[in-house]
Amino acid sequence: MSVRLDVDLTSGVPVYEQVRAQVVGHVATGRLRPGDRLPTIRALATDLGLAPGTVARAFRELEQAGVVVTRRRSGTVVAADAAPAQAQARRAAADYARAARAAGLSTDEAVALVRGALTTGDDPPTV
Repeated sequence: MSVRLDVDLTSGVPVYEQVRAQVVGHVATGRLRPGDRLPTIRALATDLGLAPGTVARAFRELEQAGVVVTRRRSGTVVAADAAPAQAQARRAAADYARAARAAGLSTDEAVALVRGALTTGDDPPTV
């Protein structure tokens, strides 16, 4: 794995969740690609100064979410289909950002519209 993970032991966010969220973030941004190999649980735990069980929990949750797959002999790798949804969402977000700027919306206004759409799940009415 060529990306860096960091944990904040003073954070209110559980450490396993910090590890899980960072891996998801790296996959979503393309820094980790399908087929990229993650370090072993023991190696990552040692690097981060964590208990192996903490890293194992993060890996289990990543596997349950379909972000990674674990195979004997090849270890844990980013799943082949882990990134397409995020890639599509990134493209949609970039398109929306361009449209929001073109419409003269402020960042706060644009984000509020997205937050509203995510919260209600409704499509806006057509005019």
